[in-house]
Amino acid sequence: MRRDRMARREFLERATGLAAGVPLVGALGAGCRGAQRTVHDDAAGTADEPAWTPLFNGKDLTGWVAEGNAAWAVEEGCLVGRQGPGNAPGDLFTEQEFGDFEVVVTFKMQWPGNSGVWFRYQAPDKSYQADILEYKNPVCYAGSLYCPGKMFLAMNEDPNIVNRESWNTLKVRAEGDHLVITLNDVVTGDVHEDSFDRGRIGFQIHPGDQFKDMQISVREVLIRPLDEQG
Repeated sequence: MRRDRMARREFLERATGLAAGVPLVGALGAGCRGAQRTVHDDAAGTADEPAWTPLFNGKDLTGWVAEGNAAWAVEEGCLVGRQGPGNAPGDLFTEQEFGDFEVVVTFKMQWPGNSGVWFRYQAPDKSYQADILEYKNPVCYAGSLYCPGKMFLAMNEDPNIVNRESWNTLKVRAEGDHLVITLNDVVTGDVHEDSFDRGRIGFQIHPGDQFKDMQISVREVLIRPLDEQG
C-alpha cells in the first residue's frame, strides 16, 4: 500500500511522540489570564485587507460545536482539549464555514500529543489539517499539512521550530488552491491543492493510550477573510 494512501488511524501507531518518556506535565503554566496576547500590527485592518476577528472569546465555547467524545473546556481563559473517557477522541468546530482566509492560532501542547487545526473541513474525509504532532514514520513535526486520503501534503522535518514548553503561533493562509502553513514565523508548508474550497475550522484530539496525558491549550484564534464570503 502506498504511504500517501494509508489510513490516518492505521498511521497513528507511529505517532507516539519522539521525545522520550515522561510527558511535560506542568509545563503549560498557569493558563491564559494575564498572558501576553498576540498583537498584529494590522489588527485594525487596512484598505486592502480586513481586520482580524477573534473566533474564541476567552470565556466560553460560543460559536463552537463539539463532535465525538473528547473533553473541551475553557480554563483560565484558554480553550483546552483532552481525551475523553477511555482515551476517546473528538473534534471542536466553528459553527461558521470559511472559504479564503487567514487564521492565526496561539497554542501550546502537553506532549506527547497528536492534534491539529482543521480547515475547510466538510467531513472526516474532506478536509485539511495543519498538524500539531511529532510523527515517527515519516518523520515530521508540528506545522506539517495533512489531507485525509493523501496523508502529508507538506512535512515539517525540523523539530526545533516548535516550542515544546511554551506558546507557539500557527498561521494558515488559504486562498484559492494556495495553502500556506507558518509556524513561529517559519513557513513549513506551501502547496497548491484544490480538493476543498470551503468548510469549518476546528481542533482535533486523537485517540490512543500514548496520548492519555495530552492537553492542547489555545490562547487565541484570530481570522480575517480574503474573499467577500469569508
